[in-house]
Amino acid sequence: MKITFYGHASLGIQIGDIKLLVDPFISANPKATAIDIDTLEADYILITHAHQDHIVDVEAIAKRTGAVVISNFEIVSHYEKLGIEGHPMNHGGKWDFEFGTVKYVNAIHTSSFPDGSYGGQPGGFVIEGEHKNIYIAGDTALTFDMKLIPLQTKLDLAILPIGDNFTMGIEDAILASDFVACDKVLGYHFDTFGYIEIDHKAAKQKFFEKEKDLMLLEIGDYIEL
Repeated sequence: MKITFYGHASLGIQIGDIKLLVDPFISANPKATAIDIDTLEADYILITHAHQDHIVDVEAIAKRTGAVVISNFEIVSHYEKLGIEGHPMNHGGKWDFEFGTVKYVNAIHTSSFPDGSYGGQPGGFVIEGEHKNIYIAGDTALTFDMKLIPLQTKLDLAILPIGDNFTMGIEDAILASDFVACDKVLGYHFDTFGYIEIDHKAAKQKFFEKEKDLMLLEIGDYIEL
């Protein structure tokens, strides 16, 4: 499993020959100018919620690639009206896709499209594929619901928001890693705007002091599990 960071909360995930994109907010991100969305391939696009900084490139990429959108019912319905194929899910549900299993799990946040219309309830994803298991938290506060995840799935990586203000900050993300029983964390949703700028060195040190590993990738860099 290869995971590429495209800035903010945007990720590319390759599982075998299948390519996933998560929350593509790239063309409007001033920090991601080196990434050309017209070169990105996608078989599926996973969307945690409807805020602009998570969906701005969904339509363009999906229409060019034919990618299937995976998200809550309201978001999938929105894109189906635009002629994009979707697979609707809701909290607690899971589905076996060609690349592995996806479970749609709770997140505490808000969700509306840029025009103010309802974007359903926000969520995160637990993905099991290629004998590796990851949790993509989406934009969320710390929540006890995270403790349910390790009761069913042993995670190899937790992808957690760490920018604070709109989501969890560093201290809550450390607790979240305890809740999901995973000490290997990829941080995201940080530095894009003034509200969510972080001190990288201090953040890594706080995780290190708790015997945890916080990875902060440069845009375009990747890790392999």
